[in-house]
Amino acid sequence: MGSMEGLQEDIKRRVSLQTRPKMLAILLATLVLHLTDLIILFVSTCANAWRRHGDASYDLWYDCTQNNGGYQCSGTNDADWLQAVQALMVLATIFCLISFIIFLCQLFTLVKGGRFFFTAVFQVLASLFVMSGAIIYTVMSPGWKDDNENYGYAFVLAWLAFPLTLISGFIYIVLRKKE
Repeated sequence: MGSMEGLQEDIKRRVSLQTRPKMLAILLATLVLHLTDLIILFVSTCANAWRRHGDASYDLWYDCTQNNGGYQCSGTNDADWLQAVQALMVLATIFCLISFIIFLCQLFTLVKGGRFFFTAVFQVLASLFVMSGAIIYTVMSPGWKDDNENYGYAFVLAWLAFPLTLISGFIYIVLRKKE
């Protein structure tokens, strides 16, 4: 019997050593995805390229025109829908940052076998905020968009941030802390 128990312990130890690198790789990939989400959200919220028209660019905060090699910027109009998009994009960025901080805290304090539900809640909420902001901007902007205008890279980044943030949130729901 003693050799059988020793064999079982040896098998458990080997399996544990084999799963550590896998878990580390999963955690690292999740961390990189989350940081990518955060950077994309920050850039899409701050960048002056939600809509472009020739030398003019429009974003959530300023409307800028290039004149004689320099930029002349003025504040955006105070449309209610634009203020809603501003608030939702800022909330999405803040919630993504909070979920990152919570993830780091849970990584060191969560019990073995625990799930990252609290992190997931904030991340899924961030994805819903960015989706709502991008939908409002998409629906409301054609009212003042002519044929020579197009959406800029910040608008595309906002739409890209939605599925990435949602996928990240779902990964946190499924992910369990191993050791």
